[in-house]
Amino acid sequence: MDRGNHYETAFEAYLRDRRLGYVAVDESRRASLADEPVKSIDFIVYGSGGSKLLVDIKGRKFPGSSRGRPRRIWQNWVERDDVEGLERWQASFGSEYQALLVFAYYILPDVELRRGTADVWVWRGRRYLIRAIPVTDYRQHMRVRSPKWRTVYLPMGVFRDIVRPLRAFTHPHELTAG
Repeated sequence: MDRGNHYETAFEAYLRDRRLGYVAVDESRRASLADEPVKSIDFIVYGSGGSKLLVDIKGRKFPGSSRGRPRRIWQNWVERDDVEGLERWQASFGSEYQALLVFAYYILPDVELRRGTADVWVWRGRRYLIRAIPVTDYRQHMRVRSPKWRTVYLPMGVFRDIVRPLRAFTHPHELTAG
């Protein structure tokens, strides 16, 4: 976890507010598995009902901008190393753990969200929308964005179909209780 990153500190405050158990991972040193470097995760989260999550936070602004013009696209690109690292951590921790790419969208003030939108978090005067995708689902549908930068993304239709509020993973029993 990088405490200088407002997306990650907002996420940590979100976890505390919801009284979820977590471990913030120190990213100041490169992690390794089996003596090979691996991209660090940001958090290990313990949800209600026994869910165990390995989380990599991806901060994005909405709407983003390209050449000074707003783009109302839910950016979901990540580095290929993010996907591969999460897969390695999940394999290391075992089948009880689920690896998630968590997108923390900083929602600009001029954007209106539907009342009752799940996992909207206001912290230090900023609104964030917290969304998650299991890394296994992301891997299955990802496309190359930039070979040079080793980035991948999900097509928007696929993204809409598989992205969920983080609550779906931290409180899974609440989805079936109603």
